Amino acid sequence: MKTNYIMIRNFILLLSVFFITSTQAQLKKITLEDAVLQQNKKFGADKLTGFQWIPNSNNYVYYTDAWSKMMSASANDKNAKTLVSITEINTALGTQLKSFIGVQWMDTNSIVLSDNGKYYTYNVILKSGKLLQETNENAENQTFDSHFNQLAFTEGNNLYYLNNNKEKITVTNESNKDIVSGQSIARNEFGITNGIFWSPKSSYIAFYQKDQSDVADYPLLDITQTPGKLVSIKYPMIGQKSEKPRVGIYNLNTKNLFYISPKSGVVEDYLTNLAWTPDEKYILIAELNREQNDMHLNVYDANTGTFVRTILNEKNDHWVEPEHKAFFPRSNSNNFVWFSEKDGFQNLYYYSIEGKLIKQLTTNTFPAREILGANLKGTEIYFKATGENGMNMLVYKVDLKGKQTLVTKDLGVHNVTVSPDGNWIFDEFSNHSTPSKSLLYDKNLKATTLLESKNKYDGYEIGTAEIKTIKAADGVTDLYSRLIKPSHFDPNKKYPVLVYVYGGPHAQLVTNSFLDGANLWMYWMAEQGYLVFTVDNRGSDNRGFAFESVIHGHLGVNEMEDQLKGVDYLKSLPYVDANRLAVHGWSFGGFMTTSLMLRKADTFKVGVAGGPVTDWKWYEVMYGERYMDTPKENQKGFDEASTLNYVNNLKGKLLLIHGTNDDTVVEQHNLSLVKKFIEAGKQVDYFPYPMHKHNVQGKDRVHLMTKVLNYIMDNNK
Repeated sequence: MKTNYIMIRNFILLLSVFFITSTQAQLKKITLEDAVLQQNKKFGADKLTGFQWIPNSNNYVYYTDAWSKMMSASANDKNAKTLVSITEINTALGTQLKSFIGVQWMDTNSIVLSDNGKYYTYNVILKSGKLLQETNENAENQTFDSHFNQLAFTEGNNLYYLNNNKEKITVTNESNKDIVSGQSIARNEFGITNGIFWSPKSSYIAFYQKDQSDVADYPLLDITQTPGKLVSIKYPMIGQKSEKPRVGIYNLNTKNLFYISPKSGVVEDYLTNLAWTPDEKYILIAELNREQNDMHLNVYDANTGTFVRTILNEKNDHWVEPEHKAFFPRSNSNNFVWFSEKDGFQNLYYYSIEGKLIKQLTTNTFPAREILGANLKGTEIYFKATGENGMNMLVYKVDLKGKQTLVTKDLGVHNVTVSPDGNWIFDEFSNHSTPSKSLLYDKNLKATTLLESKNKYDGYEIGTAEIKTIKAADGVTDLYSRLIKPSHFDPNKKYPVLVYVYGGPHAQLVTNSFLDGANLWMYWMAEQGYLVFTVDNRGSDNRGFAFESVIHGHLGVNEMEDQLKGVDYLKSLPYVDANRLAVHGWSFGGFMTTSLMLRKADTFKVGVAGGPVTDWKWYEVMYGERYMDTPKENQKGFDEASTLNYVNNLKGKLLLIHGTNDDTVVEQHNLSLVKKFIEAGKQVDYFPYPMHKHNVQGKDRVHLMTKVLNYIMDNNK
């Protein structure tokens, strides 16, 4: 009997092994091309794509069939039906639209669409439409007023608008091409993304203007012409002349135009976070000194440009960084909400236009990140914040007395849209185990599931991510880390490791989202027999001011020490081959990669640095001076951070990559580093991506990632 039992047991074990092996053999493999191009397409989770609330209603729309079909449903009746297709609209308007991408709602029944500079309105109930406004091929930065009647835009360096009668009105007429109106300024720092601001009732247009006359020209080579042609851009480098900003205010009734300059009298100070009061009487501007450590929130008379008062002043020895304009929760009140991290975390403060602090609305020890809107009465404000764990992005509401409520019930990364009356909340989120889930909350925060995506990676070989905290180099601070293991992980084997790094401000790589914030190519790399590791060091985003500001004046120092703590953790794992560590990063991550390869030369065997800053004196004023000051003020810090000073230390294999038309980190950085390597007699590899800017996008990105990952695997043996 015992012999029979053993035979049966062995047969069952053999059958189990066969079954597991057969199942694994049937799993499909993800190609590197798919990993680069299909993460958000073929493998993208099912969502209510492009969700929008219809104005003045509790109805909503989303899009199917590659944005070509508009579906409609109601918060009270979730059964969706087709509202209109892009084919119907093309037939009615004579347009050649491919999708609904960029569509805006004009009112409860009408949408606004654009086709090659022509703007149409289409009534989804009557199934008819008409031409709204038309611009020529040179028009850019098109911005409608709130009623979608008048359209402001730029041509070249000047600002114009089309009035109700479709007449083109000139706002500025500057012959000096270096005086630019209606475009974003300060190289899109300080939350600035546009340069045209209609007043709420369309009586005025405010706009940013920058005088770039003293800013140095920087040459980029266009190789597509014969002979090649130099194209100059304006690039203000740290410590050098910068742009001079003004805010223009144009009165549509009187045709008067006047300008607001920095009140400090320093022409290169920053004018940021422009906001109109609901009654159109005032404009609020956050004025920041060039040193970025002293900010005044100023109020100006909108009819004359006269300075009225300073509402608040913030100073900090490291930096002050206004990124959010004033938010007015009520259309009939000039009281507003202001973001400030003066207590160490971004919190919300409620002020009167007279400058009185009415109430500090939040006192969280985690950062608020974005205001999403308010209810119809303006008594409750919805905002995003991380919550206690910085890997999440949750949604809260707070009333004007400071009572705060967590809206989203699941941990993860949430995107939320509030209905026009504030009674309904659409929530789409993912987390470590949820590809995507779409919920609808009622005013009592009771949730109904609208859609839950299946895992698009089912049936494919894909590894797992392990999320842990490790201690920073200060021995106190917790850092979030992610370790991706292959699907066939064997704890008894020794694995090489690729460390992927960014490490700089305004970025966070490890999040509680599906795939944990990783790129799909990292999972592909794991299937090639690698572990892929990332740690968000001090200096990265969403952890508060103290966590981020330790980098001030000496970029790379604390960041590298924290990355080495990550390496120590890796070396403590019995399945890590400590002699086969590689590192890769781009931009600030390129700076970190070259810094680690040269200043911690015994750590990594291979490095691939894309678009790296190699000496901060060649970086732009707005970002660079915030974190490093100027060489005149901080020469020691610049010398310490410059990777050019450490070329003799190189021991491992290093590949440097750069887009030849990079207008963010100009190629001077990388070429100067190569020159230093040549002078030192050190061999490195260099690969340019002709005509690409700061990163390599589109189909060429497959070539890039093939180059990066093959280089690591070929040289990390």
